[in-house]
Amino acid sequence: MYKIYPKTLFIGQKVQYLPSCHSTNDEAADLIANALVEEGIVVVTDHQTAGRGQRGNQWDAEPGQNLTFSLVVRPVFLAAAEQFWLNMAVSLGIIDALEPLAGAELHIKWPNDIYIDNQKLGGLLIENTVQGYTLAWSVIGIGLNVNQTTFAHPAATSLQARFPLPTGYDLRELLTTILESIERRYLQLRTGGRASGNRDTIRASYLQRLFRYQEEHFFRAEGTLFKGIIIGVDDTGRLAIQAKAGVRYFGFKEVEFMV
Repeated sequence: MYKIYPKTLFIGQKVQYLPSCHSTNDEAADLIANALVEEGIVVVTDHQTAGRGQRGNQWDAEPGQNLTFSLVVRPVFLAAAEQFWLNMAVSLGIIDALEPLAGAELHIKWPNDIYIDNQKLGGLLIENTVQGYTLAWSVIGIGLNVNQTTFAHPAATSLQARFPLPTGYDLRELLTTILESIERRYLQLRTGGRASGNRDTIRASYLQRLFRYQEEHFFRAEGTLFKGIIIGVDDTGRLAIQAKAGVRYFGFKEVEFMV
């Protein structure tokens, strides 16, 4: 039994715990496919054997040392073309939860990684089901490096590696805090529509935390290296980079950040 008691309306009120599984996103998707899901359910595991990131990369983590979970929401208020708004809201929810613990500024590396300085703390992968022109269900997979302190990749880090506690971080307490924070941002997105100004607030907060925003750096696209400045993200989630020849827009997997 995996007991948490988040102060939420629906996110995390039901939890399915699996000591080990192939992928929490796949488990959550199966619940949807079999009509066994309620909005807000969380699938959490100690050991994910085939987790994946946005580019199809494997997500590797030491069993029992980190947070690996998926939550299900029903964002029928979003058109299919607006799905990146959910990405922005959830990313901000994670940042809101972690920054007070870290005591340092965290950033969102487009499209969906959580960074401290130039190192990755975690990331998210959102997989959507579309019905007609709107989103029917969204499975939000989140992986965060928490108590693990050694990594095969030098760009990876964790809360314990960067901001150590004598006995490490309590994973259930941390999960509870994150779920509460994500729900606040989700409700902010859901409430009032475009006219409320909530989306403007979310976009402004997202840009404030966007990794390398308004900084000049090198990027690679279509095998070519170029210098540019990230100037924003459009409504469909494309990254806008001011290059020498003008503003260029990139979808997922179309541009690579260079060190």
